[in-house]
Amino acid sequence: MKKFLTLGLIFFLTLSYGQKVTGDYEKSTDFSAYKTYMFVGWQDDSDQVMNDFDKKRLRESIKSEMDARQFNFVESDADMAVSLYVVVDQKTSTTAYTNYYGGAGYGVGRRGYGGWGHGSATTSYSENDYLQGTLVLDMYDATSKDLIWQGIATGTITEKPEKRDKKIPKAIAKLMKKFPVDKVK
Repeated sequence: MKKFLTLGLIFFLTLSYGQKVTGDYEKSTDFSAYKTYMFVGWQDDSDQVMNDFDKKRLRESIKSEMDARQFNFVESDADMAVSLYVVVDQKTSTTAYTNYYGGAGYGVGRRGYGGWGHGSATTSYSENDYLQGTLVLDMYDATSKDLIWQGIATGTITEKPEKRDKKIPKAIAKLMKKFPVDKVK
């Protein structure tokens, strides 16, 4: 199962279509007071379900979004601390499809007798197991340790490695649109 999760979590954010993102922040925070940020790691070792390539893609995507907002990355003594957390849940979707044949209605036959017609219906069900991943991106005031922004992205985990280079940055860009500081034009 761990191998499946490692391959499967080759990153849930690779799904930019249908990805759900939310963001929330401390309304009293003056984000213009922040100039630098640093990565402080993965909460609860949640990165263990990801490979090193995807961790790097994720960090570089976040860095690119922060650079576009004119925040500078530093190794230590930053104004903001960025922490990441990943959760994977196994889900099952159920789909039902009904075919209806025939119809009901009143008709008169050759001999003048009326009657109700009858139809039939067939319903088929299918179940699909899939993995749903959630990324929580937390930003803290590095001095006070207060949470100042939280972004959450949830999506279906995709296993196609050839698409990760393009989709991870798109997914992080979608998430960072919820960040209260816009990109500098």
